[in-house]
Amino acid sequence: MPSLDAGELEELLRKLREHLPPDLSARVESLLRVLLWVLRVLAAKGTSLARLRDVLFRPQNEKSSHLFNKPAKNPKPPGTRKKGHGRKKASAYTGAKRVPVCHETLRAGQICPKCGKGKLYLLKERVHWLWIQARPIFDATLYELEQLRCALCGALFTAQAPAAAAAKYDPSVGLMLSLLRYGAGLPMYRIAKWQACFGVPLPASTQWELIDQAAEVPELIYNTLIIQGAQASLVHNDDTSMRVQSLRRQIAQEEEDERTGIFTTSLLCQVGERQISLFFTGREHAGENLDDLLQHRAAELSRPLQMCDALARNLPKNSPTQECYCMAHARRNFVEQLGNSPVQSQKAIESIGVAYEIEAEIKKQALDPDQRLKVHQAHSGPVFEELRLWMQGDLDQKKVEPNSGLGKAFNYMLRRWPELTRFLHVPGAPLDNTPCERALKTAILHRKNSLSYKTQRGAKVGDIFMSLIHTCQLNKINPFDYLLALQKNAAQVRARPSLWLPWNYPQALRPSDTG
Repeated sequence: MPSLDAGELEELLRKLREHLPPDLSARVESLLRVLLWVLRVLAAKGTSLARLRDVLFRPQNEKSSHLFNKPAKNPKPPGTRKKGHGRKKASAYTGAKRVPVCHETLRAGQICPKCGKGKLYLLKERVHWLWIQARPIFDATLYELEQLRCALCGALFTAQAPAAAAAKYDPSVGLMLSLLRYGAGLPMYRIAKWQACFGVPLPASTQWELIDQAAEVPELIYNTLIIQGAQASLVHNDDTSMRVQSLRRQIAQEEEDERTGIFTTSLLCQVGERQISLFFTGREHAGENLDDLLQHRAAELSRPLQMCDALARNLPKNSPTQECYCMAHARRNFVEQLGNSPVQSQKAIESIGVAYEIEAEIKKQALDPDQRLKVHQAHSGPVFEELRLWMQGDLDQKKVEPNSGLGKAFNYMLRRWPELTRFLHVPGAPLDNTPCERALKTAILHRKNSLSYKTQRGAKVGDIFMSLIHTCQLNKINPFDYLLALQKNAAQVRARPSLWLPWNYPQALRPSDTG
């Protein structure tokens, strides 16, 4: 294929605009610019053809209603606000300062100024009026301490700073920085740039020192959560690539080591009604990190359920589990074949969709695991058995080529059938690994915005704060309030960290801290 650089493209587009109608010229221009981008990507060897195909042609929305142009089964009535309208109820502003406001002229017990007969009385419910202000993330107060000098001996006497300002940085600063960096994905240089706009400088190096100091007590909770997570009845696990500069240099020096990758693993542990989110960054795969976690499991407990995709690196080697494989991965194989085998792919996608429709109804009814199992066995079971017989029959009768895309999608499901359909046989077995992949977005956001960790200590601190922040979010607990409570009660946390887990720390707070 002849080469095409940016200069030649612009010259070609200029000539085309002279000879083509505007609408046709614009369409040709967009196609040529896409072609130039594809050529650049392939020339830089930054991606594979398979990955490029996925980027260009895979549907962005994989819902059945979008794939098959079908109307939604439960459409919302007209006038219903769509998600993303931005309007929130007053009750959603839990962090707002509440100020009661009395009527400017009237009081309870007075005569009604309208009818002149009835008496006014107070209603229990007040009208909410919300006022939102803009402030910098961090405020600073500069105390100008008065100094006195003796005219005879020259002794200096300086006023005392307020007790609250004993240290330059309040403990809340390091915690807020941790939330911004590891919860919201803001890199430190952006925070520094933002603070400079408000005249309160906070350099990146200072931010790291404060975050590192703030991680001491949360690390105790992180280690306790590892012990708690090992007792889980269900563990989701997956990993994503990560960059740690010091670790990359170390790997480069180890010529004999075949493994060069660095990963962040997410383990999502279901312990009773609680969910624990754990992150681990290093050279270990998800299965190896799960192995390390389960070393802390009580011997009398049975094998936990493990949900992951079907990659071998996600499976522990030394700790047996009941494997469940992600149904969403199996479904995606058919989504990719819609262009080649639309009829067969649609049939498979709709059959899989039955289980998700039933799962949604089960969640609405809040059924327990045993009830959920019976419902799936009664309604999803026959559909999946029909799907299995149909796929196996088409392969046996040579209606589908085993090496074709559709044949590979069939074989993917059939070879992993027990693990994919574990939800039809074991109470509490999930359908897919979506919760874990959602948790991994926290690490991916950090990698996208900050590019890398500098040191292994930085990676460990990131794991600690991501684990505590996401665990708080899963259990509907304010992460900043929780981390601040840990910091204020550091001595008690060090003594008995198990009493200061996100769901039980309010009971551990001293009475003076609960007001």
